[in-house]
Amino acid sequence: MAAPSRARSPQAVLFACALNSVRSPMAESLLQRMFPQALYVRSAGVKKGEIDPFAVAVMAELGQDISSHRPMTFEELDNWEGLNFDLIITLSPEAHHKALELTRTLAADVEYWPTHDPTGAEGNREQKLEAYREVCDGLLLRIRKRFSKVGAASG
Repeated sequence: MAAPSRARSPQAVLFACALNSVRSPMAESLLQRMFPQALYVRSAGVKKGEIDPFAVAVMAELGQDISSHRPMTFEELDNWEGLNFDLIITLSPEAHHKALELTRTLAADVEYWPTHDPTGAEGNREQKLEAYREVCDGLLLRIRKRFSKVGAASG
């Protein structure tokens, strides 16, 4: 019975994606802002990317600064602070496979939230920003739904 409650009320959450440059840093920032004291939140990627300027711009519209985010791989995060997470939320197929691989030695629940990668968006600056906003809005909705009970549990 302990496993389901742990999954419902995690204390340490890792968002994982392919490059840790767009989706996972956005999700990390959104969840951290919602529950600054209740949850420990980080993000990582299968490969190391560079923080995306469009992701920075879209998060700035929400008053959140991710410009100093340092993209990390799973391995770098493990070396830096360890992988002590009870929930890993994967946003890309590559990250999902990596997270499932990690659960052989890590006692963590894994949830897959397939999330569109906006980096391939075509068009002018505004059209590209709109693609990033859609990803951000989708993540925000999922985070609110998934973690709606955390505030009540910690308050």
